[in-house]
Amino acid sequence: MKRAFPRLLAAALLLFGGMLAEPPQALARTKARQALVAPALWEVKDADTTVYLFGTVHVLKPGVDWFKGGIRRAFDQSDELVLEIIEPEDPREMASIMGGAAVARDGTALSQRLEPSARQKYQAAMAANSLPWQAFEMFNPWMAGLALSVAPLEKLGYKADEGVEKGLSAAARAAGKKIGALETPEQQIGYFAALPMTQQVAFLNATVDGLDDMEAQFASLVRHWQDGEPEKLAEEMNASLEATPELADILLFQRNARWAEWIKARMAQPGTVFIAVGAGHLAGRNSVQDQLKALGIATARVGK
Repeated sequence: MKRAFPRLLAAALLLFGGMLAEPPQALARTKARQALVAPALWEVKDADTTVYLFGTVHVLKPGVDWFKGGIRRAFDQSDELVLEIIEPEDPREMASIMGGAAVARDGTALSQRLEPSARQKYQAAMAANSLPWQAFEMFNPWMAGLALSVAPLEKLGYKADEGVEKGLSAAARAAGKKIGALETPEQQIGYFAALPMTQQVAFLNATVDGLDDMEAQFASLVRHWQDGEPEKLAEEMNASLEATPELADILLFQRNARWAEWIKARMAQPGTVFIAVGAGHLAGRNSVQDQLKALGIATARVGK
């Protein structure tokens, strides 16, 4: 179970747009493989409507040249960009939303929810990642778990400003395209805030235990994304999803089903829409494509 959680934490950066992209501090160049970067793209079409589906990574290292070829052409042909969420312009607003949802209503200090040995490892991990554990005492465990899942990647050179959503949003604004969203920031944060306390504690403990594997796990997922290999990406995610079925259902499957319904409704309107969501939603069983198929809607992979 513990080894599955690092995959889930790495996958979270392929599942959530916006809320995981801010550096943890806001809350309390390499060009290698550039020529090979060709992420997967799908389309849904009828007589007067086209919906493109593009899987994103919310943090990347500088120099990853993904916005080209078929992806760029599909984006340029689109009238509208649809993301998971629209981030507030002021990052303090997102921090306020997240912080408000994370405050422990029962007044219990976060470290007191952990067994002594787990508490010691947690506090050491926070210190090693320049996160003052004392500043998180007022919060529920999921908040520290998310912070610890991002902090190592920040130290390794992954940047929120290099994430796919940032690039797409800037291009859409420059082109005067409409920008919409499938969810609100409050909804995304609510998925974690609503987890039972036992799952939150397990989430945090396993995050701490899996930090040593975090770099390799995330790098592998990003490599499969860059190479346009959703099947391999799904294989890496499957172990964590099977080991954590409750989290997988909340964070992935239920959302995929809702988004498929949204796409079905949107097909009744003419136009071209470019939808960009975490790459984990477009890979493996119960993906958005699977949910669309269940609704009688076919998707097709778009060439490079």
